[in-house]
Amino acid sequence: MNPTLKGVLYVSVWVMLWGTAASLADAVLLDRGAYAVGTSGQAVTFVSYGIAAVVLAVKLSGRFLRTDA
Repeated sequence: MNPTLKGVLYVSVWVMLWGTAASLADAVLLDRGAYAVGTSGQAVTFVSYGIAAVVLAVKLSGRFLRTDA
């Protein structure tokens, strides 16, 4: 597979995983009244999940993005 396409797909999958996980956590926190819509709590939730996704994506990138010669 083209390395550029492989990289774009890798990042796209991580963005979808981040968005899905953060949205599910956000829904639970909103339902339990941990914070209200549009508050800094939502920003903290999405930013923290984003940081976690970036860390995991970088750590796992070697396994998925290696180029077999």
